[in-house]
Amino acid sequence: MAETENPQETQEQTPAEDAATAAPEPQAPAEPVQVLAPKERRQRARAAKAARAPGGKARTAEERHAERVAERRVKAAARRTGRERARAKARAAEHSLEATPPREHAPGKQKSRQGVVVSDRADKTITVRIDIARRHRRYEKIVRTSTKLHVHDEANDAHIGDTVVVRECRPLSRTKRWRLVEVLERAK
Repeated sequence: MAETENPQETQEQTPAEDAATAAPEPQAPAEPVQVLAPKERRQRARAAKAARAPGGKARTAEERHAERVAERRVKAAARRTGRERARAKARAAEHSLEATPPREHAPGKQKSRQGVVVSDRADKTITVRIDIARRHRRYEKIVRTSTKLHVHDEANDAHIGDTVVVRECRPLSRTKRWRLVEVLERAK
């Protein structure tokens, strides 16, 4: 028996014809997009996070609170040690600066300062500049400041440029509350 060939079957189709003649594939119906309220979205996110937690089961509020308290204790201890270290470092830096002698002051004990005479024009009075260099607590930069004091000089002993030691005393005038103790170094 001779087979008759169908002319349509023997013709080969080009890829462009293939695409045009092929029926479009049915697409899966798209899932409806569910719009959630922000509160519901947060609750679902928390539930998903709890499922990923160690052990794979949700923890109770008490367990979560206990973990937070423990974590806070650890962080507080770390902060405490850091602050103690910073204080010790600041104390060491203050002692290394050679500005003025450390201020020792107790009730009934007079303060002493060392400074340079910047004026001796007034009779029995000199103006002394006290230079202070200290390290800033937070930024750790050395901050330099100065203070001027009016000092009683009974013998008119000190002159401009001299390095002197002064001591606190009772008020001698409206601005004088210090008196000259000694001249450490004379100006050249």
